[in-house]
Amino acid sequence: MFRQFFTNLFIGTIFFSILVLLINCTSADKKNGSATDPDNLYFDYQITAAEGNDNLTVLLQYRAGGEDGDGVSMADPGKIMLDGEMLLADSSKMTGTFYELHKPIAEFSGKHSIVFTDSNKKEYKEDFSFQPIFLLTRVADTANRNNLVFEFEGLEAKDFIRVLMTDTSFANNGINRVDAVSNGRLVITKDDLDALANGPVQLEFIREYEKPVKNGTDEGGRLLITYSLKREFFLKD
Repeated sequence: MFRQFFTNLFIGTIFFSILVLLINCTSADKKNGSATDPDNLYFDYQITAAEGNDNLTVLLQYRAGGEDGDGVSMADPGKIMLDGEMLLADSSKMTGTFYELHKPIAEFSGKHSIVFTDSNKKEYKEDFSFQPIFLLTRVADTANRNNLVFEFEGLEAKDFIRVLMTDTSFANNGINRVDAVSNGRLVITKDDLDALANGPVQLEFIREYEKPVKNGTDEGGRLLITYSLKREFFLKD
């Protein structure tokens, strides 16, 4: 009986050691992976900013095999440049390699260029513009159940904003939708407010701009720029 116990224990230990080794190898591959086929990369470009933060985040990833692939790094002479500044690779076990940079929002308005050079010295240039948005309307501490009108600056004449409004009630789903904005003006109607209970309301506006990359591989890619603003008020009848 004791011999069988130690035999089972030995087999279990070997199995556990092999499992740990496989997990570590997988994590190491994801963390330190490099692109062996640059033509098989999906370009994932994200610029994220929020009102109240001094800096925005530029996050670039080159995903092997498509948009769900792990981020990989470029072997020399591959490099990634933003407006002539080289980005250094970092990595995590969850997402693989990524390139991240923080820039002051106040200084980032205008046109920019991302230049990706693969390991074969082939260049892919992506131009984009960044424009912060501003809420011109002062949100009062307390609001009645009437139409709420918001005026913005920094949007196109015809644009779109995601509206998120949540209360403290578990019975309501609140508001989560994309609304059209004309000439910087957005209206939340009194009927819309029926989705909210009286009391504290969290309000968030998110301008989401997403388009396919113009210069990429056959796998394609996306450029996503988001800017968010948050307010809160007390809703009453």
